[in-house]
Amino acid sequence: MAAFFDHTFWLTAGSIALLLLLSAFFSGSETALTAASRGKLRAQADKGSKGAEAALAVTEDGEKLIGSLLLGNNVVNILSASLATALFSRLLGAQGVAAATVVMTVLVLVFAEVLPKTYAITAPETAAARVARPIRGLIVVLSPVVTLVRFVVRGLLLLFGVRTDPDSHVLSFRDEIAGALTLGHSEGVVHKDDRDRLLGALDLSDRTVEEVMLHRSQIEMLDAAAPAGAILSSILASPHSRLPLYRGERENILGVIHAKDLLRAVEKTLREGKGDMTALADFDILSVAMKPYFVPETTPLDEQMREFLKRRTHFALVVDEYGDLRGLITLEDIIEEIVGEIADEFDIDPEHPLNRSEAGDYVVDGAMTIRDINRATDWSLPDDEANTIAGLVIHEAQMIPAEGQVFSFHGFRFEVLARKENRITRLKIRPL
Repeated sequence: MAAFFDHTFWLTAGSIALLLLLSAFFSGSETALTAASRGKLRAQADKGSKGAEAALAVTEDGEKLIGSLLLGNNVVNILSASLATALFSRLLGAQGVAAATVVMTVLVLVFAEVLPKTYAITAPETAAARVARPIRGLIVVLSPVVTLVRFVVRGLLLLFGVRTDPDSHVLSFRDEIAGALTLGHSEGVVHKDDRDRLLGALDLSDRTVEEVMLHRSQIEMLDAAAPAGAILSSILASPHSRLPLYRGERENILGVIHAKDLLRAVEKTLREGKGDMTALADFDILSVAMKPYFVPETTPLDEQMREFLKRRTHFALVVDEYGDLRGLITLEDIIEEIVGEIADEFDIDPEHPLNRSEAGDYVVDGAMTIRDINRATDWSLPDDEANTIAGLVIHEAQMIPAEGQVFSFHGFRFEVLARKENRITRLKIRPL
């Protein structure tokens, strides 16, 4: 036995211990670098942390990072297991293989897997910043082998019809943020209003002008051929400060009149006419109208908001691919997609057209958008095929329902309460 504990034994045992330390380093580094938030690392890097900057660099190519760590980890684990088997076989003979398997399983599991990974997951950003620079050197050394392995893996996946995109993580950031907000709200950390505002801002690029515009049937317009006095009375009675001007047909938009511009021009005309109202007889309403601003209905909301800010205007008329008028959109409509309904003292109905009865039913206006209903009730009604709740019912029913008809789809019961011509004006909704 004394001869057994010679320098070969201690050299082998020391090598196994060193390999276990390397295995722990690779395991902990993998957990730290994959679990670390790139947002937090970026914040630390902006404050001057070189380790965080290196961590951002090595996590840029996740496939190469994981490949290098797995390669290093498997090499040291297999080598340590081989040395342990040789060591225990020398001591116990045929039973050495079983003994080496048990001992190395325990050592690898506790000291090379669970312990380093538990430490790394408790403070992933700190651990990632500490290990990033040596891992960066490891990636450089193992890069040729990892590249070969990557090529083989992609070829095998391609045989099964799976295509890999190394840049796909860039596109998942927004989904990751949205998921974190939803999870935070479910756990009570993020308030519903905060979640809705942040998700609304994230969704602007996915939503188009068509989805939030005011439909042309609801646009309040002024006939440019009407007497100046009648136009002035209409503007004073309107809750809107900007109104389109048309001549002949409503599709023939000549300009947009702003209430302030009109009042200034009228005041100037009356002053020059010494207060005589007959001076308005020859007043040309188009002389103070702004040139109409037309936008395609397919314009993304974030792009349209930038255009509004660039042009310093808040009002645009929406047209389809044929140039026909579809509706209008304002900067306020886009902002409401982020912050929710904005009401002022001139709004006719500042509240959402959504009322809940004592029985738990919701009575809603048919023109209310599905997005507004989902935000107000935390439902998940689909808005892929229709923008309004009435449009959703018509799409699902494949017909224009009559009053009193009842439908059930998407886990809800829909009852048509009122219909005006071909429009559903009021619905009763109840979750099933």
